[in-house]
Amino acid sequence: MDGRGETNGPKDAPAIEADDAVDQRLGENVRLLRQRAGLSIQDVATKTGLSNGMISQLERARAMPSIRTLRLLSIALDVPISYFFETTDPADVQRYIVRKNSRRLLRLTASGVVKEALTPADEGQLELYELTLNPGASSGTDFLQHTGEKAGYILSGSLRLWLDNQAHLLEAGDSFRFPSIVPHMFDNPTQQAARVIWVTTLRQTDSPAG
Repeated sequence: MDGRGETNGPKDAPAIEADDAVDQRLGENVRLLRQRAGLSIQDVATKTGLSNGMISQLERARAMPSIRTLRLLSIALDVPISYFFETTDPADVQRYIVRKNSRRLLRLTASGVVKEALTPADEGQLELYELTLNPGASSGTDFLQHTGEKAGYILSGSLRLWLDNQAHLLEAGDSFRFPSIVPHMFDNPTQQAARVIWVTTLRQTDSPAG
């Protein structure tokens, strides 16, 4: 399964510039979080299992992360994955409510995934997202494991969910829940975009496994 393939047509210059700005902001965010935690690139590499070169390239926007990579980084840096999302206008932020037009976004251009946070920015034990997966989009090419649980509901399109090397093709109206310690990843093997409500729990004491 290749999570890096792009199936969309050529982009115009403004779209490319917008993607570059998103990638640059994401890389800067990773670097600032690492420095705030007092960690070197080697420290983060050891905690995540990623290479020094990969982390350096991510910070310089020379490589784009998968969802799996961001999850590993969030665990290593002891922050929710939502810390990597684009910020919203502070005037639109409410403590307990998220308005549709104020959702924080995470656009993983290389992976073909757009992740919208449906929960407020305050830290908590539950994270709720709406995922849009373009044709060929995926969470990455490797399985991920951590403590907690994951659940979801397919709004439209198809999601192929891999659990412990077994593939499950889910259609609109299907749902799922599994312990996050089960090796997992997902992709969209169809030519139609998929939309998924995704729920995850992740405590700050979690550490990468597998």
